[in-house]
Amino acid sequence: MTTESSLIRVERVCTDLTTTGQPITFTTVAQQAQISRTTLYRDPQLRAIVDEHRTRQTDARTLTGLATEVAHLRIAVEALAEGVKRHEEQLRRITKPPSRR
Repeated sequence: MTTESSLIRVERVCTDLTTTGQPITFTTVAQQAQISRTTLYRDPQLRAIVDEHRTRQTDARTLTGLATEVAHLRIAVEALAEGVKRHEEQLRRITKPPSRR
């Protein structure tokens, strides 16, 4: 499960690397965000952040770049939708009235 602090750290590192003109690599992001590289690759939300910034760093205005960006955004939206679904299920269980017998 992705924590909010992990998302924020990865986003901040990618933004800093972009601002300073340094290449965005999974190794660099993992080191600076203090997250394992394996976690960056396996967690769809974290990977989407890194991939999005990498795509932006290259020429994202080509058709290939735009298609890649759309694919990454789709993955991020799907991951968010799954989280929302999970939270809605938890809320239903919590707020479900007790059954009468």
